[in-house]
Amino acid sequence: MSRTGEIVLGVISAIFSVISIISLSLLVIGGSATFQEAEFSNILEQEILNDPTLAEDPEVIAQGVDTFINLFTVLGWGFVTLIVISLVLNIVGIVFISKNKKAKLAGIMFILAGVFAGILSPTSILLYIAAILCFVRKPPVQLEEEYYSPEQTL
Repeated sequence: MSRTGEIVLGVISAIFSVISIISLSLLVIGGSATFQEAEFSNILEQEILNDPTLAEDPEVIAQGVDTFINLFTVLGWGFVTLIVISLVLNIVGIVFISKNKKAKLAGIMFILAGVFAGILSPTSILLYIAAILCFVRKPPVQLEEEYYSPEQTL
């Protein structure tokens, strides 16, 4: 049975995952480098201090800015890690479905990859469709014809 649809959907979602990994990594690296500059931190702290609705204590504001910078970096690399896990599961699913022997296992891998890629991202939607195809499509049943000779009587 041809599993071309599942393979194509898996490969397209793998390409989306690679693009997401590259772009998110560049964003985290660039954002972290920008946040680490002393000039940027000073400007951000000054803007926060100029807002009358925020706290007046500069130490609390400095700690808040540092916490934000650290949180941005940690969460950014956390999302990159989740997408890398999704890509690995996606590739494993593609390998299982390309051998055409373990369609259910490939479907499970596609579902797990979709969850790690984001519950409702375009990548995960493609993976969910591929998983549904893995579960629903069954190889056609081949009936064996019974041969009998005319001499046989019933």
